[in-house]
Amino acid sequence: MIRFIFPCLLAFASITAIAQRGITPSDVYRLKSINDPQVSPDGKWVAYVLSTPDSAKDKSDADIWMINWEGTESVKLTASKEGESRPRWSPDGKYLTFMSSRYETKSSQIWRMDRRGGEAEKLTDLKYSISDYVWSPDAKKIALVIQDQESSDEAEKKKTTKPIMIDRYHFKSDGEGYMERKRNHLYVFDVETKKIDTLTRGDFDEGNPVWSPDSKKIVFVSNRTADPDRNGNTDLWVMDAKKGAAIKQLTTWQDSDTSPAWSADGKWIAYLKSQTAEYDIYDQPQLALIPAEGGTPKILNAKLDRDVSAPRWAADSKSVFVSVEDDRRSYVASFDLEGNMMKRTSGDRTFAGLQSGANNAWVGLSSDPATPNEIYVLENTAIRRLTHIHNDFLKPLVLATAEGFSSKSKDGTIVNSLLYWPANQPKDKKLPLILWIHGGPTSQDDFSFDFIPQIFAAKGFAVATVNYRGSNGRGMAYSRAIFADWGNKEVMDLLGAVDYLIATGRVDAAKLGIGGWSYGGILTDYVTATDPRFKAAASGAGSALQ
Repeated sequence: MIRFIFPCLLAFASITAIAQRGITPSDVYRLKSINDPQVSPDGKWVAYVLSTPDSAKDKSDADIWMINWEGTESVKLTASKEGESRPRWSPDGKYLTFMSSRYETKSSQIWRMDRRGGEAEKLTDLKYSISDYVWSPDAKKIALVIQDQESSDEAEKKKTTKPIMIDRYHFKSDGEGYMERKRNHLYVFDVETKKIDTLTRGDFDEGNPVWSPDSKKIVFVSNRTADPDRNGNTDLWVMDAKKGAAIKQLTTWQDSDTSPAWSADGKWIAYLKSQTAEYDIYDQPQLALIPAEGGTPKILNAKLDRDVSAPRWAADSKSVFVSVEDDRRSYVASFDLEGNMMKRTSGDRTFAGLQSGANNAWVGLSSDPATPNEIYVLENTAIRRLTHIHNDFLKPLVLATAEGFSSKSKDGTIVNSLLYWPANQPKDKKLPLILWIHGGPTSQDDFSFDFIPQIFAAKGFAVATVNYRGSNGRGMAYSRAIFADWGNKEVMDLLGAVDYLIATGRVDAAKLGIGGWSYGGILTDYVTATDPRFKAAASGAGSALQ
């Protein structure tokens, strides 16, 4: 193990003092990524994944690190060339496990490290890759998600390649290729005996397994309709964690039920429930609660018209914590069992990836326009920064500021956006403008660190990122407004924001550029075909390239 003791406050305070230049495209190779924080059972350490770009190899190397609760000591736990992911503490606190295909193994397996130190050992040794795993609360078993595969031995025996036979509606997927009848199924692995039992079979996918607090049952998500490829009707199902056990359906909603979380007292399962089956990506999930034995679900956030995600139970089983996507921000909120909400974080920042810790504390990932994601501790309503991995990245940089603004479209709709203003430029100076359009369309530009607008701003451009209708953060009606009416209201909103900025005198109307990726690329095409004022455009992954 490599140990680092670092004077975090001193390093952070020195960033501004030595900043010398704007950000450049090559800085992407210095930008590390932190994710998946996991608190040890005793609450003393937080494990996480740190990915470091390697420009020479054109890849990113992911390693497992941990940091103490005070944020004063950081420990690098892994250093293999294959990379590691999904760190998980055993509930008894003895081990830290992770997934890796290290040492030339062809499949991703679970590896185990003794908490007291030493080299990692391979815990599972299966023919097929594991895509997900969850420890049982008693630390004796692990639920696995594994996709059906043809064994490598059988494939090598074949002298000729068989043609691919496709008899399903969902026949091809980006990143996977042609889809055969390979399904994700659940298994249970006994940690002591290394025995593995099959829990589910058939022409369905199962995923997102969650153990009951007594380690006897597993709730999971599956679409078991007649033709799962043609709808998004996932439900929650529960079964005893043993081979041959009967499967019980918990939810019967006609669309999506996902992300189950079992309360510590065993009485309740919180989950995310869609509102309609009609609007697909324009739908907005709700926080639902159902008795663990089944029954009528209750919506906890019925009074909050915002996207919620990642439900997590408080240790006392009296409230559920979620991430809430609001207008250009995201925050943590808790709901008691009667649906009363308490906002836990605030400010011009984002907060996500929430995981519970000891003594009613939480950890998560938070970012603001001047700082990429770092791990923060949340205690009641106070946040404390735990990691400082981006200090070296930020030291030589002077960044643009991100300010919120609102504009009115020609039909009267108020649209909320961000304007990136180059560092060291007077606020009253007239600058060329780049309109940079987010994809989705159901996403949003928010008060988090955004690399691309910073690059443009470093070259002297003002950059507008506009949350046109269809974006998240303003409620379901705002997102749903463009359903089956693409290229109309969004263009109106984008041009309305540009007109507003020109009217302020801060933007040069003769020097306008535009660009975007995916749906942002599609809207770039729409806007440039609508308005001749834009002198340059960059459309990526949009309809013009299909």
